Amino acid sequence: MGSFSIWHWLIVLLVVVLIFGTKKLKNMGSDLGGAVKGFKDGMRDGSAADAGPANPNSQVTANKAANDANTVDVEAKTKS
Repeated sequence: MGSFSIWHWLIVLLVVVLIFGTKKLKNMGSDLGGAVKGFKDGMRDGSAADAGPANPNSQVTANKAANDANTVDVEAKTKS
């Protein structure tokens, strides 16, 4: 399409504007920009998650504390 003259490009632009309208074209640009930003954020978060925690022992301690808060000691309940 590089060999088209300026008139060909203006006709293509006119057809696109007639089909989509100017408001939809503006919205498509912002939607596309938001999608690209979301993709970049997802890739950044995914690579950080793949790296794992800086200190693996801190994650184990945090998980153990969370599990201890949710568990019930059955022996203590039956002896009382």
